[in-house]
Formats: sequence, C-alpha cells, structure tokens
Amino acid sequence: MKKNQAVAKSPLTMLSVFTGAGGLDLGLEAAGFRSIGHIELCPKCRESLALNRPEWKELDWTDIHLASKEATPKRLGIKKGELDLLAGAPPCQPFSTAAQWSGKARLGLSDTRAKTLGAFLNLAEKFLPSTILIENVPTFWNPNFGAQEVIKQFFSGLRERTGISYRFDSKVLNAADFGVPQQRRRFILVAHRTDKVWTWPTARYSENPRTVWDALHSVTSKDLPKPKGKWAELLPSIPKGCNYQWHSSVGEGLEIFGPRTRFWSFLLKLSPDLPSWTLAAQPGPSTGPFHWDNRPLSLEESLALQTFPQGWKLAGNYRDGVKMIGNATPPLLGEHLGRQIVRTLFEGQLPSNIKFAPKKARSVPNIPSPEKVPKKYLNLVSEHKPHPGTGLGPKPRLANVHQASTLAT
Repeated sequence: MKKNQAVAKSPLTMLSVFTGAGGLDLGLEAAGFRSIGHIELCPKCRESLALNRPEWKELDWTDIHLASKEATPKRLGIKKGELDLLAGAPPCQPFSTAAQWSGKARLGLSDTRAKTLGAFLNLAEKFLPSTILIENVPTFWNPNFGAQEVIKQFFSGLRERTGISYRFDSKVLNAADFGVPQQRRRFILVAHRTDKVWTWPTARYSENPRTVWDALHSVTSKDLPKPKGKWAELLPSIPKGCNYQWHSSVGEGLEIFGPRTRFWSFLLKLSPDLPSWTLAAQPGPSTGPFHWDNRPLSLEESLALQTFPQGWKLAGNYRDGVKMIGNATPPLLGEHLGRQIVRTLFEGQLPSNIKFAPKKARSVPNIPSPEKVPKKYLNLVSEHKPHPGTGLGPKPRLANVHQASTLAT
C-alpha cells in the first residue's frame, strides 16, 4: 500500500471536534461516516447530543487542549493513520466580522479562543487521518487576521516532520446553493493524504433555492416566543422580506431611520417564498430574521431552517437553544460535503437519497398587509441622513486595527 493511499472501507470512521449541537456530524453520518467519538466543551451541547444520539461516544476529554495532549489513536481503538476523517468547526468568534462590532470582541489569532485551532491541528498530527474537514466563517481564511498562514505552515511542517503530505483546498460555500433554506456562507477546508483529486460538490440549488416555507410548512411549535425591546411594536408595520429600511428614505414607509445606518438584520422579516437570512447565535431583541407573524422564530422553526430533523432535542432554555442552533453547521451542507468526500476520496458507495433535503411546499401562506406605525414612534419621523458611504462611518474593530497597522508601515 502506498504511503498516501486511502483505503476504502465501510463504514468510514470519523472523530468529531467542536461538535456543538451535532449538525455537521448528522450530515456526515448520513453520508456514511460512523462517529468513534466527539469532543465538545459546552455542557448544554453535550447534553443535547446525549438526548438525541446516545450512541455517539462522548470522549473523556471535553476540552480540545487536554484532548490534544492525552487522546491517542490507541486509546480510541485504532492505529495511527487509520482514522478516515477528523472534522471540526473551531470557535468562529475570533475571526467573525460580526463579532468585531462588540467593544469586548477580541482580535483574530490573538484571541485566546483561536488557540483551539492549534490544539485541533496537534490532534491531526497525532492521528494523521486520511481526511481533515474544517468549517468556519468566511473570514477565517483572511490573510490579515485569519488562520490561513497558520494552516499552511502546519501542513508544510508536518511534511518535514513525518514525511506525510496533505493536499488541501478551501472555498466559501453558500448553504442555500445546496438546498439549505437559508443564505449562510461558510468557509470549508478539505485536506487529504490520498492520491485522489478533490472536487467540490455541485451547487444544484443556486438558481432554484429552497425557501423558508419549504422548511416550515410542516413544522409545529410548542411555544411561540414574543418580540421584545424598544422596537417590538414597529415590527408589524414592516412587510415580509424587508428590514428597518422600509421606514427610511429608500423605503415606502415613514422616515424613521437613515438608510444603511443600522445592521442589515435589524427588524429583518422573513418572506416565505425566499430562503432565510443567516440565523444568528446571539441575536439582540431587534435582530432578525423574524417570522412574518411579527415574532422571533421558535426553536423548532430555527432547527428546520438549519435542516435538523424534526424532533431534534435541545437542552436548556430558549436562549441556549438559539445559541446552539446559530452556531451549528446545517446537516444538509455537512451531508453534501460528506458525500463528496466519500465519492471522490474513498470511492465508496453512497446512500441513494439525500436525507436532510427539505421537501418542496405546494403553496405559500397568505400574509396580511403591514399595519400602521404605532403612535409611540411617530415623533421619530423626520429627515434622516444615510450612512456616509463605503469605508466611512463606524467600522468593526478588526478593520480599524488593520487600517492602523497599514498606516504604521
């Protein structure tokens, strides 16, 4: 057998890191991978995984830093180089542009949470899996503050230390292009030590995406959350598929806001005949997307928009659930990636059906016209200046830091 040759077998083995609520694992499982263990720090996530997949083994090391020191192939019942897939989505906050609008946000690789990536790569070197899969936010690969150089140096050093060469390729994929009823752009890296040529899965839904109603038409919810905050009563005056800019000089409502002076998801309302916008992990009271019934989404609805199976249980309260769902990889995206890994790198057999693809709805619900603006907001109606333009106005912290460092040089 060649040193860099993958061995096709069934089922293929997978070790999951940063497992979260289990979205990526579900998709990979549907593609034919068998989990031999998962590493997850969050207690609510671990409890949720146990509720739904007790057969998925929770390893003794919940902390990736400890796991990278103590976990060995032998302790997991395999030999070094025998693992088929190491998969994980390291914490995205150090690299997320959205997170940098917070005054407490940390900065790229200087964020202590970014050290989890180093621990993940250490684990990769200990196991030398046939394939490595990493999922994260698009800015994860940013050359200025992302992980691009760290990963390139790791694979170069690994080749010098072990003689094992990995080919790797990366791309930003939109989950909506693969049938997920949600516009969700994610960075994907696939590294492998096979002699095969990696090709990306085909985006079959870019012209005909699945919609919110495709996902929600068969969903029933136990509890429907109520809107909260200063702007909750303004939400009914905004049409489906619109945000706060409906009430600006570029919209058709009253001029309450300046155009582009708020973040895009501010008072953003879903349209049943379009894909959802990205679900956030820690939304504020005015952060959408909101249901067209003028309320936040229920956990069951959010799970469906992420393509989790109906009946998937989440431990904790509503806020815990929102965070787990918002941080999750859509199982359907994981399924397409898993199938492509099996098809191109292992030449294995695939299940005939796509398990997590939502079924097309036959009709779209009737939605009432927007309501009048409540009196409490009428004193805000006046001429409002728009955002000053691209590159002007407030910036996320990383943008400011990069600009300062550029000027300094």
